[in-house]
Amino acid sequence: MTEQSKQPHDENMTQDLNQDSNQDMNKEEQAEQSVTANETLDPRVLAEQLAERDQEILRLHAEMENLRKRVERDIENARKFALERFVDGLLPVIDSLEMGIQASENENTSLEKIREGSEMTLNLFLQTMEKFGVHPVHPVGERFNPDHHQAISVQPHEGPADHVISVMQKGYLLRDRLVRPALVVVSKNQ
Repeated sequence: MTEQSKQPHDENMTQDLNQDSNQDMNKEEQAEQSVTANETLDPRVLAEQLAERDQEILRLHAEMENLRKRVERDIENARKFALERFVDGLLPVIDSLEMGIQASENENTSLEKIREGSEMTLNLFLQTMEKFGVHPVHPVGERFNPDHHQAISVQPHEGPADHVISVMQKGYLLRDRLVRPALVVVSKNQ
């Protein structure tokens, strides 16, 4: 037999094998479908499946409820923790103020020492506030911004009009949100 005559025979055998395996697979699928169809029609099987689905729904509902409670607890803990960190940051300021009061009661303490201690306490307090996102609004020389400034007076000034020429009280921002506007004096043309 030549090489050419073997090839068609091999191809025919491969096709026959493929057809046989396809027929076997089709028979298996049909058998599975008939078993599944018979099972789905059986009321006991349907009742079991329904009970399984009910249990699955109850489990999912319980998981959702547990997740909701866990999230609520985490949010509450985050609030407590954030406040705890803030209070912890303020404790050194309180300590410094108490030391300043004690120092002022001593007759040997000079006014200069009390002033120096007060400045250090103020700087400590401002650093603590900045650590928590609180920043002062001190806009001298800036254009008047009604979103961040509250004009308490308008005065003639040599510089450009509608600019802040002095600050009576600093304003403060908590991150990007205004907590208190700065009380300012605004310039006008002479």
